[in-house]
Amino acid sequence: MNKPNVENVARLILEAPIGKYIGESGAGVLAQQAVREMTLEDGQFLYHAGDVANSFYIVTSGRLACCREIKNSGKINLIHTLHHGDLIGELSFIDGEPRTISVQALGTASVLCFDRENIDPLVTTHPELVFDFMRAVVKRVHHTVTAIGQQQAELAEYIATGGKGRF
Repeated sequence: MNKPNVENVARLILEAPIGKYIGESGAGVLAQQAVREMTLEDGQFLYHAGDVANSFYIVTSGRLACCREIKNSGKINLIHTLHHGDLIGELSFIDGEPRTISVQALGTASVLCFDRENIDPLVTTHPELVFDFMRAVVKRVHHTVTAIGQQQAELAEYIATGGKGRF
């Protein structure tokens, strides 16, 4: 694990989807809070479902899989793939609940780690940044929920038409 270069981290954050919400100054402040850059080897887990969420991450290189581990069979079901600039683990970090899914590297991947002890003080020192960060997370969740709703409606239509629907 390496301490990341603040200027490079700020640029990465600004270029990531979250950057348009927190702006250049917010990216600079958040970059100063990046504790370390972690490199994961193929198949290595960043965290497992049920783990305590004291950090969130941003993908700096490679790909990671959000997945469900099937304990009794050892199988892993891929749910979603994360790429450069994507946030990881921010929902459990924010709500304080244990991780609900596992995250595993698909090939070699790197992430920036932001720990609670470095981020929590921003609530009082940079409340607008924290608000903008939360807004970015909520917008992403809203987009995901909308997409799932659309997929459910299309599936219901497909089933209702006996397979003659959109699919």
